[in-house]
Amino acid sequence: MFKTDEQTRATPKKLRKMTKNRLQNIALYYLERFDSSSANLRQVLKRRVFDYARQTPDFNASEAENWIDEIITRFEELGYLNDSRYASFKIDDYLLSGKPERYIRQKMQQKGVSDKVVDEILNNREFDEEAMAARFAAKKRIGPYRSDETSRRDNRQKDLATLVRAGFSYDTAKKIIGAENIDDFA
Repeated sequence: MFKTDEQTRATPKKLRKMTKNRLQNIALYYLERFDSSSANLRQVLKRRVFDYARQTPDFNASEAENWIDEIITRFEELGYLNDSRYASFKIDDYLLSGKPERYIRQKMQQKGVSDKVVDEILNNREFDEEAMAARFAAKKRIGPYRSDETSRRDNRQKDLATLVRAGFSYDTAKKIIGAENIDDFA
């Protein structure tokens, strides 16, 4: 018939025992699917240890922290983790999609990549903020990329705000939104 709330409530899934070997396998499986910085992988592993420690009160989480440090160090030695390589790939992707420098720096900081590595990579890349803003506007179909002039005029402030929130300077956003010819930025 019908189940009561108590019958339908899901019980938390019992997690498998956390060992150094299991933690290493979790890290390897994660790296098979995603490229990662050292700090990001550390956060992923800490989250898994925290979840297990919450279910198992007698688990020694500080010992697991040492395992994480050993795994990260070992993976860096083996070349599985390389923050410079990771940042280079991610920054290239962000630049190709038209993301501004401020956005890129913020994302790399969230992933735990040092400012020194980001500076080094960005200094070796040539990018034009106006061209990136134009690419972003084309992707979002705003400003000169809107279908008709009425829509463009009615949404001018909204489009300006979209570009500024994305991380482009106000002057660059104004230049893109005010452009008559989209071919100027191609």
